Parts: sequence; structure tokens; C-alpha cells
Amino acid sequence: MMTPVERLFTVFDETAQLLQEELQCTYLEAVAETGENLFHGDVLQDEVSELNAKRLKKQYRELMLERFQNEEIRKAFQLAVLKGMRKHVQPHHQMTPDAVSLFLAYLVREFTRSHLALKILDPAVGTANLLTAVLNGLRGKQAASYGSDVDDLLVKLAYVNANLQKHPVQLFNQDSLRPLFVEPVDVVVCDLPVGYYPDDDNAARFALKAKEGRSYAHHLFIEQSLRYTKEGGYLFFLIPNTLFSSPQAGQLNEFLKEAAIVQGVLQLPLSMFQNDQAAKSVLILQKKGPNVKKPKHVLLVELPRFSNKSAMQAMMAKIDAWITEEKER
Repeated sequence: MMTPVERLFTVFDETAQLLQEELQCTYLEAVAETGENLFHGDVLQDEVSELNAKRLKKQYRELMLERFQNEEIRKAFQLAVLKGMRKHVQPHHQMTPDAVSLFLAYLVREFTRSHLALKILDPAVGTANLLTAVLNGLRGKQAASYGSDVDDLLVKLAYVNANLQKHPVQLFNQDSLRPLFVEPVDVVVCDLPVGYYPDDDNAARFALKAKEGRSYAHHLFIEQSLRYTKEGGYLFFLIPNTLFSSPQAGQLNEFLKEAAIVQGVLQLPLSMFQNDQAAKSVLILQKKGPNVKKPKHVLLVELPRFSNKSAMQAMMAKIDAWITEEKER
């Protein structure tokens, strides 16, 4: 018997393939179309033949989306998107690994224990997989959420993904390093896009612009995120392990000393990555403000494999204890 995630994925997959043929579009575009149809319980594309429209409506109706939990919907949609990305590969179409998304959701929940409501921004929202994983992990907290991405197809997928999970996410299809129409937020989550930023004129607005040559996009994303964070707000970045040893690292360190407090650096298991150069960590920052104190000691950990349940539970107990100690100071 199929699990709920397998059942959902099968419907996403079969209906997307049918729409791909009917609409003469890519599989990834068809995933967005079928997701929107499923949300509305109808076939919205006029180009679809009457016979196939009937087949699609039958599949949507029989699925009964309301019986599924948000995490089941997110995971099934993620599987369909991953299948599409393998066929439609572009370097910036990378999805945060699921175990990492869930771990970030846990960190956001624990660091914001005292908040009843949150405003959350993901400035590199992609398909909103990370953002909705975080929202699903908040367990009853009210959340207003925002996402921005330059890629119009990814923003459409994010819109559909959020709708299917009934998260009212406000999305912006734009270069996230240009001004955003977002009030300052309590939390930023971001799997940092790593590389050079091509727009030198816009980069000139940033303190972290390169002194010569092209600026690092990932540095500018950190600065931009801090601009849109409230004083005392938290930022959770997925960073390359080389962030603080790269050629422009000195400049980044100086900037962070002025603008933020490093709360933690959590190294992800090396087994998750093809090689050491691709390895990543979670960087936790808190924006400086009147009541913001430096931690007694920064949370520095090397995470075990996520599949090692007992080691992960011990590590999470250690992180929980650190957070409790810091909150009580």
C-alpha cells in the first residue's frame, strides 16, 4: 500500500505528464499547472482536450487533498519538483535537502520560543520548500511570511506550493538584492545563493561590495537580510564552509562585528555532500539592538548524520540546553 506522500506524488506526476503533453511545456511548468488545478479542484487550462480534462478532474477529485497534512503535501510536491529539476537543470535550481529544511525548522522554533507571532522572510525562496518546512514547524504560532526570487518559474512553483499548504505567503518576483517591499521581519531563513553578483551598479549600494572586481552574491544577501530584520531578530543561513576563509572574508567579518552577533555555527555532516568543497554549515546571527547580549559562548557544533537518530537526539538536547541557558541569562 502506498504512503500518503507516494499517493500524492503519483497524482502530481501522472497529471503533470498529461499536462506536459497537452500544453507542450516542460515537466516543471506542468507541475506548477497541475498544482494550481488541484488547489482549485478544476482544470484551468483551455488548451486541454475535453477527454483529458475529465481524466484530470477525476484524479483531482478522488485524491481529496483536504485529507493530507501539510508536511505530506510539501514532501510530495518537493519530489515532483526534484524530478522536474533533473530534466530542466539550471545551476540556480537547487533545492535545500529535506533533512536540512526540517533541522532549520527546529532551530527557528527553538530560538523563537518566546514569540507568539512571527514575520519570516526567505530572500532566495526558490520553490518555498525551505520556507514552508519552517512554517509547518512553528506549531501554532501565527506567522506572516515573505519570499523573493528572481526566477519566475520558481516563484510560480512557490505560489502553488504555499497555496496547497494553505500558507498565505507574500511572494516577490524580483532581484532580491534590490529594494524589497517588506517591513522588517523577526526571522530570515535562507539557503544562500553562492557565486558572483553580475550587477556592479546595484552592488555599489552595499557595504560588502567588492573593493575590486565582482562582489559575492552570498555576502550581499547577508547584508540585505540584515537590512530587513528587526533589531534582535534572528537570521538562519545555509552557508558554504569556506565563507570565513574566502578572499573577501575579512570584509565580511568586519561588517558582521558591527551589525550582528554570531549565535552559532553548526556544521552539517560531510557525508551529505559530494566533496569537502561543497560542504555547508548553518550560521545563526542575531541583529544587534538595545537588549541583545552576546552569548556566553557561541554554539559551535559538528552535527552527526541525520540518519543516526540517537546521536541527533543527543545533539538536539545539547542545543536545547544551550538555548535555555542563554534565554535565562
